[in-house]
Amino acid sequence: MGPFMSPFNNLLCMLLGISFTVWFTLLLVFIIVPAIFGVSFGIRRLYMKTLLKVFEWATMRMERGAKEKNHLLYKPCSLNSIIAKESTSLEEELKDIRRNCSSPELDGSFDMSDAFYFCRRGIESIVDDEVTKCFTAEELESWNLLTRSNYNFNHISSRLTVLWGLGVVIRYGFLLPLRLTLAITGVGLLVVLTAMIGFLPNGRMKNFLSEKVHLMCYRICVRALTAIITYHHSENKPKNGGICVANHTSPIDVIILASDGCYAMVGQIHGGLMGLIQRSMVKACPHIWFERSEVKDRHLVAKRLSDHVKDKSKLPILIFPEGTCINNTSVMMFKKGSFEIGSTVYPVAIKYDPRFGEAFWNSSQFGMMNYLLRMMSSWAIVCSVWYLPPMIRQEGEDAMQFANRVKAAIARQGGLVDLLWDGGLKRGKVKDTFKEEQQKLYSKILVGTQEVRSRS
Repeated sequence: MGPFMSPFNNLLCMLLGISFTVWFTLLLVFIIVPAIFGVSFGIRRLYMKTLLKVFEWATMRMERGAKEKNHLLYKPCSLNSIIAKESTSLEEELKDIRRNCSSPELDGSFDMSDAFYFCRRGIESIVDDEVTKCFTAEELESWNLLTRSNYNFNHISSRLTVLWGLGVVIRYGFLLPLRLTLAITGVGLLVVLTAMIGFLPNGRMKNFLSEKVHLMCYRICVRALTAIITYHHSENKPKNGGICVANHTSPIDVIILASDGCYAMVGQIHGGLMGLIQRSMVKACPHIWFERSEVKDRHLVAKRLSDHVKDKSKLPILIFPEGTCINNTSVMMFKKGSFEIGSTVYPVAIKYDPRFGEAFWNSSQFGMMNYLLRMMSSWAIVCSVWYLPPMIRQEGEDAMQFANRVKAAIARQGGLVDLLWDGGLKRGKVKDTFKEEQQKLYSKILVGTQEVRSRS
């Protein structure tokens, strides 16, 4: 039996060798080499247009199937559609409530009817909590052949079932292995090449090679997600000695921005694979890593950032001032630390298209590995990036006012809701200062009304 198996084993080995050779040749020619030179053959955009046509057809079939069975399709609520809220002041609402309750007008005294306002606002906050909604994935009205993104998939027909099954085979049988190969290649090259560049003496050659290696590796990682990115207003790209601030949706925000320009990263030192990557990167480029004990030392952090931006030869710092991932429908409060330094700030707005894959990382629901698996098994990651004109702190403007002005500009450009809430509410309780603000506002109205009456 041995002589008969030998030719079969040789044939099998030859076929496997040919398969691997063809596989890596295709990767090299169509992905890795274009990533080195920063060019694209347009394959990903053609793929995106094809997907859109398939999604449109799938949604039409789903709606037709639900209509034939007399079923109502589930329609997700938009961010502000649960409760209609009017932008009226506290004083106006209190006057209206007292008028309807036949209570005395605002005369500086407390009235029981005033409690109705606070009760109503409390119930509204429970029913239509604008903070909690920022930490849940956005649900689609159309269907993108992913059961994780829409509850209407139970209305699919036999044709849609076949199409969905084919999609599973394509995503997990072809795209996932391809993306894993690219991710390993990109991260591996980043670690090895940056470590090698670290042995070179500081100078123009080291900076040039470091920039090219970082761009190449990040572009390979972008292709590992089949990311289709449209950059707008590149003339406003961050420059050396400045600080780039952007809204934060996912850990891949770093890759999205770094594939179009080099940045100095800021973060806490980690162990394991992430620590290995950090140690390799910092040898080739002056990134800013902090020990766990140093992160809470605001003065130390500010000094390290300030020293970095004073050197105009160093790369711009990339910071996400929200401090946590938001679901790309809103922008939450910016921490003021990066706005106290006095450097030029380059705002960047990032907006993802959830039709092809949900980029938001809900860290309380999914671990990092689970999240990356969901990302790599999605159809694609499609997003737009806007580089906004640089902004500087105005005279008489404090750091918090400057941060809010930058945040408003990012929200306006990205079509996001500008919220004043702290992203730390994702895991923490509301600070007492927020409660005290409402109490002070109510007291101010009562005291102010009383003073006006006493003068008259």
